[in-house]
Amino acid sequence: MNSPPITLHVNGESTQAEAGLHDTLLTVLRDRLQLTAAKRGCNQGVCGACTISVDGVPMRACLSLAHNCESADVKTLEGLQDSAEMRALQAAFAASGAFQCGFCTPGMLVSARALLQRNPDPDDAAIRSALSGNLCRCTGYVKIIDAVRTAARALQGEGVAS
Repeated sequence: MNSPPITLHVNGESTQAEAGLHDTLLTVLRDRLQLTAAKRGCNQGVCGACTISVDGVPMRACLSLAHNCESADVKTLEGLQDSAEMRALQAAFAASGAFQCGFCTPGMLVSARALLQRNPDPDDAAIRSALSGNLCRCTGYVKIIDAVRTAARALQGEGVAS
């Protein structure tokens, strides 16, 4: 690499990584920082498997240039594990069988968490809209939508997502 390292703020920590001018954030996260929850799926921004949070907004890491994210707050699934929303979502996904192969699950969880942060009581249409950029080839989405709804209720104290 000919470029100097860039400084990224990832999962609450500042870190330096080598990044060429055309390297995507996905490449830097997975290949240089060894943060592998964001999956390399289509590399075209279509499947959502690489969804991460940038300044609180779900984004496709395969479409974001690493250099454009130097001043942003980047969170991968690894950095979201301790949030109440993520714990509720993970419990609800497991309890409802909302995943099969698991390839899409990290992106689904990041997108669902962002939804629950901005809308703690989403209806099914809001859940579908929030997850519309995340493709799943295994489940048919019914159990995923149920899991997000269950997590929302659990976060409101209406039962425990187990």
